[in-house]
Amino acid sequence: MSLTEDRFLGGRVIIRQPEAGFRAGLDAVMLAAAVPAEAGEEVLELGTGVGTAALCLLTRVAGVRAKGVEIDPPTAELGSANAAANGLLERMSLITGDIFALPACYRKPFDHVFANPPFHGEEGQAAPDPAKARALQDGGRLADWLRAGLKRTVSGGAFTTILRADRLSEALQALPERGISVFPLWPKAGVPAKRVILQARQGARSPMALLPGLVLHEADGRYTPEADAVLRGERGLTL
Repeated sequence: MSLTEDRFLGGRVIIRQPEAGFRAGLDAVMLAAAVPAEAGEEVLELGTGVGTAALCLLTRVAGVRAKGVEIDPPTAELGSANAAANGLLERMSLITGDIFALPACYRKPFDHVFANPPFHGEEGQAAPDPAKARALQDGGRLADWLRAGLKRTVSGGAFTTILRADRLSEALQALPERGISVFPLWPKAGVPAKRVILQARQGARSPMALLPGLVLHEADGRYTPEADAVLRGERGLTL
């Protein structure tokens, strides 16, 4: 397997990932930035991949501990290797497993849970590579992903996920009516959002909030100062 070495958060996080197939990028960084974890808390990531989102979160917020579960064994091994390479293995443990059949030590409430589930449902032709197909298509189980995440979140904690904007309605049907925040990621000003960050507060009674979101790019394609600060790890996202 041919690997590339990519840097995130202004070079502070080094990620080795397959050159071909599903690759982590901006979405993982934005997801990590939206998790409201604080020092002393423990978080769970469902579908950890090569560890990009979790390692960005642990790098940005000192004192947070993370557990991750990834169904593809080679990808999980690479995620653990990335944690070690970034000096974060003591704060992050990653297992190979199915998020719908977690071991006992993972079936407890976590302070926060987050996930970047497969972006596609059952539509389209599946990728010939099984690992890539699992990463890209959920087999119609987006609702199950979201419910699994919220189920593992402690009362008052947050379950955070990033989705295609056109799947927002599908996602909202799977979650409680209250305690939900929707944070659009606008490619440019005046352009429809392609991604949304969705956050559910376990047990919250506040009405759903549609937030202003974040504009990612200027008209000339450069990142906006606000997006650049997130991508460099200088600030998080408040939902």
